[in-house]
Amino acid sequence: MPIVPVDDLAHPLLADFTHANDVALRYTRGHGLYLAESAIVLARAVRAGHRARAVLALPGQEASALEALGGDESVPVLVGEDALLAQLTGYSLHRGIVASMDRPPLPEPRALLRDARTVVVLDGVADPTNVGAIFRSVSGIGADAVLIAPGTADPFYRRAIRVSMGTVLQVPWTRIDALPTEQLDGFHLAALALSDDSVDLRAFAAERPERVALVLGSEGHGLSAASLEACDTVVRIPMRHGIDSLNVAAASAVAIWAMAG
Repeated sequence: MPIVPVDDLAHPLLADFTHANDVALRYTRGHGLYLAESAIVLARAVRAGHRARAVLALPGQEASALEALGGDESVPVLVGEDALLAQLTGYSLHRGIVASMDRPPLPEPRALLRDARTVVVLDGVADPTNVGAIFRSVSGIGADAVLIAPGTADPFYRRAIRVSMGTVLQVPWTRIDALPTEQLDGFHLAALALSDDSVDLRAFAAERPERVALVLGSEGHGLSAASLEACDTVVRIPMRHGIDSLNVAAASAVAIWAMAG
């Protein structure tokens, strides 16, 4: 489909972008939709095999949109002025491009974990910014997959995708039941938490089990008592200057790096 100029908000192809929040998009059409913001993120989504439905672009961004789509001219590129499109979406297109994408079906946990050695479990990590930052660490430092337990923000939320720099679309992930769960059989569950019987991360990493699941909890209260009870070891990151802990996203980066060493 050619470039489509947009000079009013009645165009039927604009339906995917009409002030829909992330929760609403998740339950729209089949497996749901998500929004890929910026040419970089759109290109990563396309390379991951995700299907674009439509692209909103500011004037001058048409070539970037087509390049990000891999030259697929079947996807409509809707071009309009920022002020007009902001009325539609509820936000300014600072990155010039936003695309509506079909969510892919998530893999079964056992299939995803078959060959995995190090995975990250997010159990109640509610802030999409932290979820996105953790995915970026998983991708950049190195873990095999991310598992999303109940209470965790959806990795396909627009902010999570943006903060992850699109790595949410590349890192293997899926959802699991609340801990304890048989879906993690065969993994040594290591909770990052503060407790009297916690083990220094360096000591744990020096003799790490063959298969490790690093379990991270909510930003405020950490892991629930049930989740802690389900874990095999509680691990702490040594701190200085009277600070007891790191932000969950920073803690994940340190722990992933230690496991990859």
